[in-house]
Amino acid sequence: MVGEALLERLPKNWKRVVTVRAAIGLALAVALLSVLTGVHHIGQEAVDHGPLAGMVPGAVQRLVGFTGALTGFLMVGSALALRRGLRAGWYATLILMPVTAIQGLLQVDIYSIPLVILSLLSIPILLFTRKRFEKSLSLTATQLGAGGALFGVQIYGTFGAYGFRDDFDGIETLLDAFYFTLITSSTVGYGNIVPETPEAMLFTMSVVVLGVASFGIAIGALVGPAIQARITKTLGKMSDSQLELLEDHLLVLGYGKLTAPIVDELADSNRQFVVVTDDATTDDLSSEDIAVVAGDPSDEGPLERAKIGRATGIVVATDEDARDALAILTASQLAPDTRIVAAATDRENTKKLERAGADTVISPSVLGGHLLIRSALGSDDSELIEQILGNE
Repeated sequence: MVGEALLERLPKNWKRVVTVRAAIGLALAVALLSVLTGVHHIGQEAVDHGPLAGMVPGAVQRLVGFTGALTGFLMVGSALALRRGLRAGWYATLILMPVTAIQGLLQVDIYSIPLVILSLLSIPILLFTRKRFEKSLSLTATQLGAGGALFGVQIYGTFGAYGFRDDFDGIETLLDAFYFTLITSSTVGYGNIVPETPEAMLFTMSVVVLGVASFGIAIGALVGPAIQARITKTLGKMSDSQLELLEDHLLVLGYGKLTAPIVDELADSNRQFVVVTDDATTDDLSSEDIAVVAGDPSDEGPLERAKIGRATGIVVATDEDARDALAILTASQLAPDTRIVAAATDRENTKKLERAGADTVISPSVLGGHLLIRSALGSDDSELIEQILGNE
């Protein structure tokens, strides 16, 4: 394939950016076209031109106009999920692409042809970039329960209203019953469907109460964490709800030149860890989706917020041994049974950091000197040296 051959010539990181951005851009473009063509066809009379002219009933053309706009909005959501690298977003987009193409064909209009072509062209790109979207969609028990409650209320109201259809003025079909449930539970209530018996009135009140409660819980559980996460990322620190979930994590106290490769190594290993730092680097770390608690790592407050008592290990490796010693002292008092590993910038401070409470102190300068001498004497430590230097 010519496209794959061109991509293979690109650098690895460029290749990933090009393919991922292409998939996301195509999804957004298809979403926009689907919304525009759908809105254009809503309320329009049946047309008799296009690839399927005369073969699609007018009612179907009007229906796919409405559903086309709806599918476009759904595609926007799946494209945003793609942007986050979610596998669920990839599956949703792959399902919606042929749906938009079919809807474009059924609209029987030349204006829908670009939508059909772009949708079909996007499918191979999505298949080619499948491995680029590997993040799982993790929902808490609260979120699952809130979604189930919202869905359950709609089922209860729809089938209940259909069962009481003889007691309502305006309910004859399941679609009427679902319409009544939706506008009632959302408190819109146009008044075009009216209960006529006490039983129907009581049922309507139950739908109102349960519907309002389920909508409120769903918005709080499903939308609230997303808003909180965005605010948290902007502020450069973890939220209290995220901190409460920490368990068996590594704690990195402070951030500096020595800490940067440690954080990169932890991020690549997918090990749960939290950085506690009061530097201006909190914004940069948060932008890379690294968990950060803003605060002085030598104070008890930030360490307790970072759940130091639940941590399996503590790493202290900044560029200032004096600050490291204070952080080690505080950490050893709050978590005396947790292993503390520190790096000494100056080899003379190794013993001081050990007396401060560190279980293991490593001096990068001493370690580098030993490796250089071993290499000069013929010892084959090249693999270890290359790993330390970051060479592939």
